[in-house]
Amino acid sequence: MKGVNDSVEAQVNLSEAVFDAGILPYYMFTLDPVDGAAHFDISIEDAQRLMGKVAAELPGYLVPRLAKEIPGKPAKSVFAPTF
Repeated sequence: MKGVNDSVEAQVNLSEAVFDAGILPYYMFTLDPVDGAAHFDISIEDAQRLMGKVAAELPGYLVPRLAKEIPGKPAKSVFAPTF
């Protein structure tokens, strides 16, 4: 996410574009911990702040849920935006 779509503008444009293509934005995942990709990672706290700002710009149905796959957990972990 870092340096690719870690801005409010990028997230708003992405949500609007996928909706225009007939897709309802559902999840926004943070990076899985894989070798060679750490430079794209942002913290959950930064992602929560970003999604709080996105939520202020878009109607609720266009704001995806912030989620992360955490090793050892049986399901996705969903995090609330921070306002």
